[in-house]
Amino acid sequence: MAKKKILLTCFILIFCVNVININAQNIYTRQFTDTKLIEKAEKWGKKGKWRNGFMKANPHESLNITEFYLQYKKNPKQWKALFHWLATTDLLSISKGKHSIPGSNLVASVEDSKNEVLSKRTSESHYHHIDFQYVVKGVERFGILEHHSSIPNCKYKPDVIHYDYDLGKTKFYDSTTDKFFIFFPSDWHIAKICNDTSNQNIRVIVIKVDYINSSTELN
Repeated sequence: MAKKKILLTCFILIFCVNVININAQNIYTRQFTDTKLIEKAEKWGKKGKWRNGFMKANPHESLNITEFYLQYKKNPKQWKALFHWLATTDLLSISKGKHSIPGSNLVASVEDSKNEVLSKRTSESHYHHIDFQYVVKGVERFGILEHHSSIPNCKYKPDVIHYDYDLGKTKFYDSTTDKFFIFFPSDWHIAKICNDTSNQNIRVIVIKVDYINSSTELN
């Protein structure tokens, strides 16, 4: 009987420690627990057929590859058109402004812009769209917000929401011309932050892809 009590106590302690660790974990993107799905997504990402000829840049390390895999499989037409357009377009000489992407209802926004100090930049996320962002000239700095310490400070309107966040838990990444970023609804971010160089001028390609909101995961 005493052994059972000891085992039960140990089990409770281990459970409590695990709960504490889970709650203490910083969350920056959507979490997946299906290891087979994660492995399948990682293999799919490395294989690279999704590129559709686009070899100018690689996904940044912050990309949620499992979310990308699921969204691509649910919406291949838009993603194929997006990457084909990137592969076949001179992104440095194309005029700034809005450009329709053939074979889809997507629109690419070519922005000649300038980074600003963090205090002037707002955080955001979207519910119905995915932000594809690719800097083709200059260096843009992004901030990625930690979920537990960030609080929405407005309502979604029309498809954007902003946050109050903990600067100390925010991750910052520089977007260079050899990388692209994809921000899903669970990737709360800040764009166009000043980098550490003297040049804050950038040209960035921004494409809004439809987010397919479904609880059904692919097998």
